[in-house]
Amino acid sequence: MPDRPGTEPRRRREPVDIGGHAAVGRTDPRDSLAAKIRARRLQHFLKGRRDHLSLSQEEVAERLEISGRSYGNWERGRVKEWTDHKLYSLAHALEMSEYQTDRLFRYAVDRAPQPALRAMFHRDRPTDPATAAFLGDYGVMMDALSLPTFVIDHRWGVKMANKAYHDLLKGVRNHPTAMPADNFLRFGLFHPDAPTVLVDHPKWQLAMLAQLSSSLERHDEDTVLRAIRRDVHRHPALRDTYLKDMPDWVLGCGADLVHHEGSVRELRHPDPRIGLQGCRLVEETPRSLQALGLMRITLVLVDLDDGYMPERRGSHHHHAV
Repeated sequence: MPDRPGTEPRRRREPVDIGGHAAVGRTDPRDSLAAKIRARRLQHFLKGRRDHLSLSQEEVAERLEISGRSYGNWERGRVKEWTDHKLYSLAHALEMSEYQTDRLFRYAVDRAPQPALRAMFHRDRPTDPATAAFLGDYGVMMDALSLPTFVIDHRWGVKMANKAYHDLLKGVRNHPTAMPADNFLRFGLFHPDAPTVLVDHPKWQLAMLAQLSSSLERHDEDTVLRAIRRDVHRHPALRDTYLKDMPDWVLGCGADLVHHEGSVRELRHPDPRIGLQGCRLVEETPRSLQALGLMRITLVLVDLDDGYMPERRGSHHHHAV
């Protein structure tokens, strides 16, 4: 009923909930629609990522240490609350790059991830303050070195790397699963830009496949190493090398990529003043890193003009990684 002339307009009564407090106003339909669109994209994103890795829901659930039914609910978006811990764990289980992790957060909670929390929720990263302080100081020491050097775990996942390492690989394009800052084996085996840095790429791949086989012998239940082997078998040329050439190569050269007097391979530095170099991988790991299950690798660059030892097929005195 319209208000009479000369009277104040009637005020609409605010809706009150049963507790006596003013209720929240109606949700904007556009916000609800946007949330539904993000939820649908999240479902497609998670399933697409799992299909890319050829993983079942049960296998992803095993990585997350939850039931298959629970992960099925995650993938269908039936989650009471997406916490940072859940999202970072999911990104780790589905081997997501930083870009993919950013997409995951934006689809799930409509915001970017918080980088300061990533290390806290990463399973392989220590949270002890003394250990974190040691690794911080060790990283400063590594950055002072002119040779490329990096710290890896038993999966060859890169946990720390110095500026010289990043400079060596700065021209590498983005890749969803084979970035050199994430896993050195995956980079050497699967990244299309690897041959531009690792000269005579098949020799590097052969040595890396031998390292993969050796690592699997020691950690046969490791899901990350098994995923790398699964991807090798999807690639016909790599599969043939792994099944036919690699065993013979191991008999002559040993199963590990790193050894003290090991062979010198070639790499090409993007800086033209450095250019083509011989490269020997040398392992130098202090006890403090060994206690954390980590290992430090240095790429010792050798001037080819000075001559170098070619890769030898008959040597058996290799340092085990």
